[in-house]
Parts: sequence; C-alpha cells; structure tokens
Amino acid sequence: MTAMGKSRRIRRSVAAGACAAAVAGVLTGPAQAADGSAADSGNADLSAYTRDLGWELKPSGAEVRFRGLAAVSRSTAWVAGSKGTVLRTTDGGASWANVSPPGAGELEFRDIEAFDRKRAVVLAIGEGEASRVFRTEDGGKTWTEAFRNDEPRAFYDCLTFFDAKNGLAMSDPVDGKYRILSTSDGGRSWRVLPSEGMPPAQTGEAGFAAGGQCLVSQGRSDVWLATGGGATARVLHSADRGLTWTAAETPIPAGDPARGVFALAFRSRTQGIAVGGDYRAGQASPQASAVSRDGGRTWETSAEPVPAYRSGVTWVPHTKSVALAVGPTGTDLTLDGGRTWKAFDPGSFDTVDCAEDFGCWASGEKGRIARLEP
Repeated sequence: MTAMGKSRRIRRSVAAGACAAAVAGVLTGPAQAADGSAADSGNADLSAYTRDLGWELKPSGAEVRFRGLAAVSRSTAWVAGSKGTVLRTTDGGASWANVSPPGAGELEFRDIEAFDRKRAVVLAIGEGEASRVFRTEDGGKTWTEAFRNDEPRAFYDCLTFFDAKNGLAMSDPVDGKYRILSTSDGGRSWRVLPSEGMPPAQTGEAGFAAGGQCLVSQGRSDVWLATGGGATARVLHSADRGLTWTAAETPIPAGDPARGVFALAFRSRTQGIAVGGDYRAGQASPQASAVSRDGGRTWETSAEPVPAYRSGVTWVPHTKSVALAVGPTGTDLTLDGGRTWKAFDPGSFDTVDCAEDFGCWASGEKGRIARLEP
C-alpha cells in the first residue's frame, strides 16, 4: 500500500470512529442513569434524543424491497430482497456491490444473517421448493445452495444463528405444528428437527416473513418465534435450540390473517420487545408493541405503544433500555425498554439491525437503505 493510500485509510478509520462515538454519545448520553442504563425519563428526554438522531440514506442503486438486513459494523452491512437480490457494502454505504446468487432472480429473499464481511447465509421464502437457503464464504463471489425445501406444505419465514455454527430456520405449520430446521456447521447443511416438543398451532396461525425477525435468538440456546393470524398473537420460546417449546399469548391484536407479532428482539434471556399490528395500509394498529421481563413467559402492552404497524425492532448495543422500531410509516425510539415510544423519522423501512460498534442500519422498499447518524 502506498503512503497516500495508507493515509487515506487512516483518515477513513478515524472519521468512522468519531462518527460511531458521536452516535454512542447521543444514544447513551442525556438520559443515562447512575447504573449506566438509560433512565426512565419520559418524552422530554425522548425529544432530546430524536432531535439529535436521524437516518442518512445510502443510495443502493436498486429498486427492489430489502426485507432482509444484517449489520456487521458501521462499515459493513448486507441486505437481501426481492428478485433474488443481495447487496453488500464495506465502506459504510458509499458503494454497494451486487453479490446476488446466480440464477436466483425468481426468488424472494426475506432474511439474511452475516457473520462478517465474507460469510453470510440468506433465506428465500415461499411454498415448496421456493424456500431455500444459500451460503457464501467469499463475500458473495460464490454461493452454495445449502437447503431446498421438499415439503409442499412448508413455507419458511425467518432464520437465526446462536453463533457462527449453530442456527435455526422456521416454517409455517405443517400438520398443525411449526416446522424447525437446524444447522450445526454454519449453514452448510440443515435437518428438520422432530416436532414432538412443539405445541399445536392455532387455526390460521403463521409467521410473518416481513423483516427477518419472526425468529430470533439470544445467547447459546434461547430462541423465540413470533406468530399472527390466529385468535391470539403468540410468542413461542425454546431454551434448548428448538427441541422443546412453550407458547405465551401477547396483547398485540390478532384474529385476522394480517395481524399479529411481526418482529421480536431480546437484549438478554429475560428482556424482550415485540412489535407488530395490522400490515394493511390505512388500518389502525393499537397496542402494536409489548414488553416481556421474564423471557417471553408473559407480555404486557407498552404504556405508550408504537403509533402504527411495525415490522422491525432492535436493541441498541451497550445500552440497557434503548431500542429502535421501524415500519412503513416511520421509525420510533424507546429509552425505557419498550414501555414508551416516540417517532423521530417518517421514512419507510421494513427492518432494522445494530452492530456492536453502534452501526445501526435500516432497509425497506424501493431500494431504501440507511444508517443512523448523529
């Protein structure tokens, strides 16, 4: 590397570090409690936060809808969407490389999990053979089809990883129970888990492939599954990587194929947030967010819920109570673990994800991708 190239790289690194520090300062600053957690200080402090934060669009050059998103850092992120499209940036969104799997143009990618700038696993949804899993180890230069669904009644919605080797994917019910895939080799191979430990699904119940967050994990073995479409919106929990499950009702409205829990986020084994509502445009979505303090065994409606349907939610790293939720009508912020929310950006997004260095990204319709900036 030339001296000039090295100097430019150092300047970029310093600038990225300064920006990350600024985002961290905004997110952990004005409402910080003595114990380091975000204080429960109400809408006055929320207003201070929302004045200082905003999404900066990162033109992708694409027009497809990106419902799959994996934030690796402030510099690296992956998005996956319709028409079999996968994009990757390694320069903070200044440029995007089209790294779509060859021949995938007819597929609908709805979830992507990335381990770093080179390795990622992407899920295509749909009935029968439309549900597939692809894996890359070289930044998308080459892809391997690791799984193709051979059960005509299965429809896979989301996937999640506990670590770089162990992960799960979930399908809508088959024979009255949700169907779970498991991998222990980083997504290279998959097997269907036995269904004896899965409770029966409600009539009409299913998952929503809306933002890649209907199946989420935390720690070494805990995983949660979000449902809708049935009489009640439920969250299913497994503490043994998908072998046995328990089901809990949430107060998020259901009773219609368009209503239920669309996305989950767990900061720890106990502290969780659920968002959802009615995805149909123009339909009211009261009580569209809920919180759990006991690992998803019980849920209560947010005191001030998100104002409309939301399809994505994520905790902000290195905070105890700060989270973001997104949907077609905007973004909301909470400082108190999901009990109260305030809107701060009206732009349309489908999903949101944060990396450990405060690289928070969002993506959605018409190729929209953005990074959170101070």
